Amino acid sequence: MDMFIDVDERQIRLERAKARALRKQGWWQNKIAKGLCHYCGRTFAPKDLTLDHIVPLIRGGLSTKGNCVPACKECNNRKKDLLPLEWEEYLRHLENK
Repeated sequence: MDMFIDVDERQIRLERAKARALRKQGWWQNKIAKGLCHYCGRTFAPKDLTLDHIVPLIRGGLSTKGNCVPACKECNNRKKDLLPLEWEEYLRHLENK
């Protein structure tokens, strides 16, 4: 079953612009200063953390403080456009291999 919703490209561009603005704010700088990836819990230099949308933009997520977390590049690339439940299932699958 395809769970994607129809999000238009204009809305995605708007949310990406909001995300760029969020990265400049103090609350984001404080989050990445801790150096922790939200997903794997490993420590990284702040410059090595990316902003990840918990609910991806393509799935209707927004660029808000509550939907944006620091993620290492590996986790962000692996998560792609998965929702939190789908991501947890993916991680469980990897652990059982």
